[in-house]
Amino acid sequence: MGSGDWGPVLIAVLFFVVLTPGLLCQIPGNDRRIAEFHSMRTSYLAIFVHTIIFFGFCAIFMVAVGVHLSSG
Repeated sequence: MGSGDWGPVLIAVLFFVVLTPGLLCQIPGNDRRIAEFHSMRTSYLAIFVHTIIFFGFCAIFMVAVGVHLSSG
């Protein structure tokens, strides 16, 4: 069995947890705010914005930076 590259998996999981709308921050916030912190609420627009940010960060860290973590 060969060793796998766990870097992209760990980066994706980390960004998924950190960029969950309402967990740490929510962009755009409810009530016409730019950002809310630890609101534990979300909206469709916040989900869309966080999805775009998630894919942007994943692309930067996986392709441009080239994060690799080998097991084995």
